[in-house]
Amino acid sequence: MRKGIAVAGTVLADKINVIKAYPKAGELTQIKSVSLSVGGLVPNVGIDLKKIDPDCTVYACCKVGCDGEGEFIKSELGKNGLDLSGLKTSETERTSFTDVMSIAGGERTFFTYAGACAEFGEKDVDLDLINAEMLHLGYFLLLDKIDGGDGEKILKKAKEKGVKTSIDLVSENSDRYSLVIPCLKYTDNLIVNEIEAGKLAGIEPKKENVRKICETLKRLGVSERVIIHMPEFCACAGKDGYIEMPSLELPGGYIKGATGAGDAFCAGVLYGIYKGFTDKEILEFSTQTAAVSLKTADAVSGLMTESDIREFCKVFGRKKI
Repeated sequence: MRKGIAVAGTVLADKINVIKAYPKAGELTQIKSVSLSVGGLVPNVGIDLKKIDPDCTVYACCKVGCDGEGEFIKSELGKNGLDLSGLKTSETERTSFTDVMSIAGGERTFFTYAGACAEFGEKDVDLDLINAEMLHLGYFLLLDKIDGGDGEKILKKAKEKGVKTSIDLVSENSDRYSLVIPCLKYTDNLIVNEIEAGKLAGIEPKKENVRKICETLKRLGVSERVIIHMPEFCACAGKDGYIEMPSLELPGGYIKGATGAGDAFCAGVLYGIYKGFTDKEILEFSTQTAAVSLKTADAVSGLMTESDIREFCKVFGRKKI
């Protein structure tokens, strides 16, 4: 029996407050409705993987607080079939959360609290306990200890145990991308968007620069594949050389929300690596997983089993690049 995939890093509770209008300082506005959902790399990528292949063991490796939001996250992850052996509970911090103030049909404002995710580090990742053959870690630049050196230590230990490693980042306008460079020598697969890839490589993230960016990141230490995704196409520099794959051409009105599309793409890549797909097959399937995620407003509801995704996407052509 195969050991499965561990997804490690960010997890938070998203509280969506729908408001009538955004108030000025000192004013009051009514909250019309409140809903709670899980967010972050671990829930999004982990649940997507379980939807793609319910028989695949997926470990949630993350940290929550000893509070109601933490229990909610445990319940949601467990309900979706993730193994919670690697989930830790902080004794001092509450669960990371984001309060979203949303005007119906209009703008949204986000207030986030780092919480238990800021504590998540090397001591919270027990590779003997979770016993996975692949470890996906992220988001870098959003986890204090991971960015402070623990990420490199976790990836090094994983490689020493023969675990295949991959990482993901968040996009930010800063010079902190240099923090990730030391981790690349312990990274088998880097899965990022064009903004993150360009910042990491120090090259302007333009379409005509994607190949150069991929090859630069490989030289910086990524051992198997650099995979870059963007709305128009994706690219991979790997064992089969450099290849590009156009995104699917979707009809007008199809897209209900882009939340989680990058994580759905990532889940497709991880599954393809896990199943031994060729690089071309990985890109073909991951563009399909991203496409099905776009048909729903939330991050994970659009995902289906591998066979259903392939069947669903048969009607779509591909964009010209």
